[in-house]
Amino acid sequence: MLIAFTGGARSGKSTAASSAAASLDAAVTFIATAEAGDDEMVERIELHRAARPAGWTTIEAPIDVAAAVGRVGAEATIIIDCLSIWVSNRMLEGGAGAGSVDAARAGEITVEARELVACLHGREGVSIVVTNEVGSGVVPATPLGRAYRDVLGSVNQIVVGAADRAYLVVAGRLLELSGPEGGA
Repeated sequence: MLIAFTGGARSGKSTAASSAAASLDAAVTFIATAEAGDDEMVERIELHRAARPAGWTTIEAPIDVAAAVGRVGAEATIIIDCLSIWVSNRMLEGGAGAGSVDAARAGEITVEARELVACLHGREGVSIVVTNEVGSGVVPATPLGRAYRDVLGSVNQIVVGAADRAYLVVAGRLLELSGPEGGA
């Protein structure tokens, strides 16, 4: 089963994902995509680590999330937190970023998102994915910002579209999203 949580920054997505995982009777592996690039991120990452239950395993996978999924036992519950950071990491990998991201890299990222979905659907255990919704705000002022919004929007459509259950999280409240044409 694939469950997706999306919403704005600080909406409660990670908390909802952790609660969902904790409610299951399975080992939990947390796949973290963030990297500590500065002191403030170091502190944020430490706070997130401290909030996780002691029995959970953490794998840091800022670039190759699918490989990290492959290292987790088939029956374990996985939380991937979050695709937003993963997309950013992939877009900026190798020093890209001053301008726009080329179409080839954007295409690679969406292909990797489809491969990730296939990996998650091929598992016995529950897979929970967290991602930010970035399409509800203003149009970004820079080419890189617009490219990020576009690529993440495509990745979110791929992952949420493939999810068995999907939720929009707003101010800690969950709204279940229906499937295409109103189906679940």
